[in-house]
Amino acid sequence: MPELRKDPITGRWVIISTDRANRPMDFVRESVKIKGAPHCPFCPGSEGKTPSEVLAYGRNGSGKDTPGWSLRVVPNKYPALGIEGGLDREGDGLFDRMNGVGAHEVIIETPDHNHTLATISERGVEEIFWAYRDRMLDLKNDRRFRYILLYKNHGEPAGATLEHTHSQLIALPIVPKRVREEVDSAKRYYNEKERCIFCDMIRQEMETKSRMVLENDHFIALEPYAPRFPFETWILPRQHSSAFENMPTPYYKSLSKIMREFLNRLDSVLAFPSYNFVVHTSPIGEEINDHYHWHIEMMPKLVKVAGFEWGTGFYINPTPPEEAARFLREAK
Repeated sequence: MPELRKDPITGRWVIISTDRANRPMDFVRESVKIKGAPHCPFCPGSEGKTPSEVLAYGRNGSGKDTPGWSLRVVPNKYPALGIEGGLDREGDGLFDRMNGVGAHEVIIETPDHNHTLATISERGVEEIFWAYRDRMLDLKNDRRFRYILLYKNHGEPAGATLEHTHSQLIALPIVPKRVREEVDSAKRYYNEKERCIFCDMIRQEMETKSRMVLENDHFIALEPYAPRFPFETWILPRQHSSAFENMPTPYYKSLSKIMREFLNRLDSVLAFPSYNFVVHTSPIGEEINDHYHWHIEMMPKLVKVAGFEWGTGFYINPTPPEEAARFLREAK
């Protein structure tokens, strides 16, 4: 019989269709295959095809916007928001508006066009997370910004327009509604129980084991109790940590290890799926707190969101998280 499950953090309900539980081979999808692009703007030698870089790692003496890098961060050529100008907030009757001010950057994760995040070296993945941190710390100095969103679209079905592996950063002048709701819900739980809801969830999942996928010294990967999507996976610090950019130094290496191992298992079980991931972290000015626990949410693109989901806010997930966790734990 199908189950209705409630996410304890957001209050969102999902339908778990246990009667028609889908195994990994039941999903019809196209595997992500790197075909190669002769004029890729993210490959070495094409630095002039992107806006001038704001960060680069790996060069030994060569100048800015030249080959020799191991990672580059550049402004998005077609930004969702513009870096120049003031917010100019104003009302228009009952409506509110402001200028579309923000920063939109692309993290080019490797010079090798044929790599994916799963095949980049462990050190290379660690550099990506250090780049996230460096850019966040820099952009937080701009008082116009209230939230910095880090995300990755892997594969065309997940929204990637270029196949060369990359992730993106958008600095926003407001805290997104979904983020605000999640943070406020966690704060209400803390005010009632004087404990972090994420820490409680981690302790319970480590005891029951049924939805755990991986763990190492500093991180845990698990299937949430009420996932919106099949094989949705969260990666969380095992110890309380409220902001991604404030992690202790050893955590970045541990995060690269668990991310790389998880993605290799995901590729093995689901035959190289498209996916999105989003870094959920505390808003600017609220980074040090006891109630919110930063984490990464990974979402393979296996099912489509359609009328029922848009009309109700419910999601139908055809794979129970306990089954998804088992498949990933057993992956070779």
